[in-house]
Amino acid sequence: MDISIIIVSYNTNKLINNCLDSLQNPSGIEKEIFVIDNASTDETVKTISARFPDVNLVANNENRGFGAANNQALPSCRGKYLIFLNPDTTVAEDTLQKSFLFMEVNQHVGMAGLNMVNPDGSHQPSVSYRYPGEKSTRDELADLKGPIACVLGAAMIARADIINRLRGFDEDFFLYGEDQDLCLRIRRLGHEIGYIKDAEVLHWGGQSEINTTPVALFEKKLKAEYLFYKKHYPQETVYRIKKAQKIKALYRLFTLNLISPFVMNKTKLKNKIDCYQLVYRMTKA
Repeated sequence: MDISIIIVSYNTNKLINNCLDSLQNPSGIEKEIFVIDNASTDETVKTISARFPDVNLVANNENRGFGAANNQALPSCRGKYLIFLNPDTTVAEDTLQKSFLFMEVNQHVGMAGLNMVNPDGSHQPSVSYRYPGEKSTRDELADLKGPIACVLGAAMIARADIINRLRGFDEDFFLYGEDQDLCLRIRRLGHEIGYIKDAEVLHWGGQSEINTTPVALFEKKLKAEYLFYKKHYPQETVYRIKKAQKIKALYRLFTLNLISPFVMNKTKLKNKIDCYQLVYRMTKA
C-alpha cells in the first residue's frame, strides 16, 4: 500500500462528503482511507456508511480528541506513508501522486505539509519557522534539521515507520498543538519537515469549532501552547515566557480599558479583554 489516509471527523457531515469524494479520483496511487469519528451528533457516521462503503470507519462513543483518534487508525494502516487530513478539505486530483513522489525523492524529510488554499483560491499560511515561545529559548532547540519548524495538521504526509516509532501523536494534546509537538519530535530524530508547494488542498478551516465562542477557542489554544512549553522547554525558559506574556497582558489590559469609552464594537473589545485576562491568569498558574 502506498498511502494510508486518516481523517478525524467531528460534526462535519456537510463537508466530509466532499473530502471523501475528492479522494475517489484515480491517482495511480494505491491508497486506503480511514475515518475516525469522535462521537458526532450529526449524520456523519450514517452518511459515510451509506455513501462510502470502502472507507474504514470507526465510530467512537466519545470525543477522544484529534491526536488520540488519529492514533486509533495507526495499527491498521498498511501504507508506506500516512496522510493526516481534516474533513473540511478537498484534495486536487494530482495531490496524492505529487505528495507520494515528493516523499520518495526527499528521503531526508520525515513529514511534509501540503499547499493549503482558501475557498476563494487565495493562499492559506500553513508553515511555521519557529515554535511557540522559541524566541525565549536558548540552546533547547539547537541542531534541529531544516528551516521549517512545523506544518499545519490539516493536511500533512509522513513516513509511517517514523510515526509508529514515535507512537503517533501525543494524546495529552486534545486539540491544537499536537502538530507542532509531532513535528518537533520528528526533527529531534534527525529528519526535516518539508513543504509540497504543488500538492494543493482546499481547506475551509475551523468547521468543527464553528459554535465555539472566541474566548473559549482562545483558551483551548492557550492551554495547548502551555502544554507544549511544559513538555519541551526547561523550567527557566517557561518562566521567561510567562514573564514576557504577563507584562504584555497587563499592558494590553491597561490600554484596552483606557480606550474602551471610544470603541464602537463593545463585543469585540470584551473578547480581547477576556483573552488577555485569561493570559494573565495562566501566567500566574
